[in-house]
Amino acid sequence: MRFWSKIARTAIFGDGTVRRAVWPFLALCCSMAAPMAMAHGGLSMDQDKCVLRVGPYFMHFAGYQPSSSGATEFCEDIPAAGQTVVTIDAIDDALRSMPLQVRIVRDTGAPPAEPPREADTVLYIPPKLYPAGSVSFEYKFDGPGKFVGYVQAGDNGQHVSRFPFSVGRTQSVWSSMMPYVGLGTLALLLLAYTGRRRISSKSVN
Repeated sequence: MRFWSKIARTAIFGDGTVRRAVWPFLALCCSMAAPMAMAHGGLSMDQDKCVLRVGPYFMHFAGYQPSSSGATEFCEDIPAAGQTVVTIDAIDDALRSMPLQVRIVRDTGAPPAEPPREADTVLYIPPKLYPAGSVSFEYKFDGPGKFVGYVQAGDNGQHVSRFPFSVGRTQSVWSSMMPYVGLGTLALLLLAYTGRRRISSKSVN
């Protein structure tokens, strides 16, 4: 908090040279807010589609809950508990000739580098070739919670995508965005304030 207060004071009351250095920094932070809020582990948004990075390769990720939201597609966090359908489609043709495996484990807070434990696994699809490049599965989440998904490709599962996600906790997404929303609001207020000061100084002169 002290850091941002200092930045705000500098942006308002600093000399012209310092302000010119601070404002690009604030603009950069605001421009980073949207992509940082959208990115989620191995998942990211690209042209309104959810893209999963598996090592050097890419797949499309799509989730559905037909019983509660029909054909509405979601990316990353699952909006509610219940029967969930997930489809992962290969973008790179090389994945069609590689064994693919999927695992979902409960998020225990273990470090990302630690391999998933069998005891925490709620769903496992063993390695298999998918010549059509599409992996689909269904799972019923009994209640809200935090999970981690793994998609592995290759004979030894050497290409890995790890992506944490939540079930029935969509509010947490907004909570993670709040610091960036606050930063953007601060930048806009500062811009408005300095603009008013300039107009006032011109009117006095």
